[in-house]
Amino acid sequence: MPWIPSLSTARHVFYGILIGFSLSIASTSVISAYRKRKEESSATRVDRSPIELRSDEVLDGVTGLIGNTPLVRINSLSNALGVEILGKAEYLNPGGSVKDRVALRMIEDAESEGLLRPYTGSRIFEGTVGSTGISIATIARARGYDTTIIMPDDVALEKVKTLEALGADVERVRPASIVDKKQASLLASQSGVNYEPSISCNTSSVTVAMAVAGNGNGNGNGHTSFDGDEEEEPHPQPRGFFADQFENRSNFDAHFSGTGPEIWRQTSGEVSAFVAGAGTGGTIAGTGQFLKSMADDILVVLADPEGSGLYNKVKHGVMYDPKESEGTRRRHQVDTVVEGIGINRLTKNIEFALPVIDDAFRITDAEAVSMARFLVQRDGLFLGSSSAVNLVACVKLVRKMGWSNGERVVTMLCDSGARHYSKFWNDTYLSKAGIPIDVGIVQDLLTQPFPPMSSITKI
Repeated sequence: MPWIPSLSTARHVFYGILIGFSLSIASTSVISAYRKRKEESSATRVDRSPIELRSDEVLDGVTGLIGNTPLVRINSLSNALGVEILGKAEYLNPGGSVKDRVALRMIEDAESEGLLRPYTGSRIFEGTVGSTGISIATIARARGYDTTIIMPDDVALEKVKTLEALGADVERVRPASIVDKKQASLLASQSGVNYEPSISCNTSSVTVAMAVAGNGNGNGNGHTSFDGDEEEEPHPQPRGFFADQFENRSNFDAHFSGTGPEIWRQTSGEVSAFVAGAGTGGTIAGTGQFLKSMADDILVVLADPEGSGLYNKVKHGVMYDPKESEGTRRRHQVDTVVEGIGINRLTKNIEFALPVIDDAFRITDAEAVSMARFLVQRDGLFLGSSSAVNLVACVKLVRKMGWSNGERVVTMLCDSGARHYSKFWNDTYLSKAGIPIDVGIVQDLLTQPFPPMSSITKI
C-alpha cells in the first residue's frame, strides 16, 4: 500500500517549497537591483568624462577623425619634475598633425562663404613647409578639390612624398624671405591669381578667391567675397583659392573654438600653463586666448626655435634674432633644423597671440634633438621637431617657476617623428650641420636644482 504523508507532513513540505520559491525570487530581485545600480553608476561616470567618448559612433568620413585628440601624460618629465606635463596628441589626427584642424576650418569657412564648391574643378593653393599642405591635400581629396602646394626645397623629403601620394601638385622652391617675390607663400598667392583650370570651360569666368586678414570688405572669418549672386549660378565655375594660413582668421578660429575648449574639458579647468611654438601663430593665439578667457591666471608661453625672431619680440618688443646678422646664416629662412615653427615677420595670427603671451623661451637645435631622443628612450614617444621644442620649453618653464606640486602644464605634440627621418631624425645630417646628439642635455635640465624662491621671476 503506497505511503500517504500525514496532513502535518504535507503542510511542512508545502511551506518549504513556498519559502524556497520566495527566497529565489528575492535573491533574483536583489541581484537585478545591484546590476541596475552598477549600470547607473557607470553611466554617471561616463557623463562626467571630460571629453565625449565616440568609440560607438560612426564618423562621417576622414574629417570626422579630426580633433578630440587625447591628452597624454609625459611620464618621464612629469615624474622627474613633480608636475603634470600633458601633451595634446595632435599627431593622431588623420593627416598626422595639428594642421588638420586649420585646414578643415579654412576649407569649411570658404565653402560656407561660397568661395569654394566641391567637385567643380576648383583648386586650393598654399605655401607651406609641409604639414599644412598635407592636411589640405587630405581634406581636399575628400571634398573633390585639387591642390597645389609650394614649399621650400630643403624640407624633409618624406613630406614631399606624402603630398604626392595624396595627389597634390608639389612645387619646390629655394627658401626665401617674405620680402622675396619667390617666397613660397607669395608664389602660392600668385598661382591662385593666375589659375586656369585644365577643363573645358570659359576661363574668363574662373573666379579667384583669396583669404585675407579679416578686414576691408571681408567678413568675420577673414575671407574676401566675390561679385555675383552665388545662388543664381547654374553651373558653378572652377575657382582658385589661396588658403593663406598665415593671415587667415580661420586659423585662429580653429583653435579658439576647438583646441582650447578641448583642453579645458580634458583638464576640468585645472591648467597652470599652456606652452606652444608659433609658425603662423594660430595655435598659440586661438588656444591661448580661449584659456585666458576661462582663467586669466593661466600662463601662455611661447617656445621658439633658434633663428626665429618671436622670442625677442615677446621679451624685448623687437622682431630680431642674432642669427639674422650678416654672414651667420646657413639658409634664407628661419635658421634651424626644426620645421613648422619659428618666423621672422609678424602675421595677423601672431598679432592675435602677442597680447596673451606671458613669457617665451628660446630653444636650441641641440636641446630639441636631445629631448626627442630622450623621449624615445624613456617614454617610447617618437615625436617631431616642434613637439620636442615645446617640451623643452615646458621643462624650462617649470624650472623657472619653481613648480613641484603637481601643477599642470599643457603643450602640443604637433606631429610624429615619421615626417622627420631625413633631417631631424637623421644622425648623419645632424652631424654635417654641426648639431650634437646628446641625451645628457635634457638629463641635465631635469636634474638641475630648483632656484631659490627669492630668485624666481614672477611673470
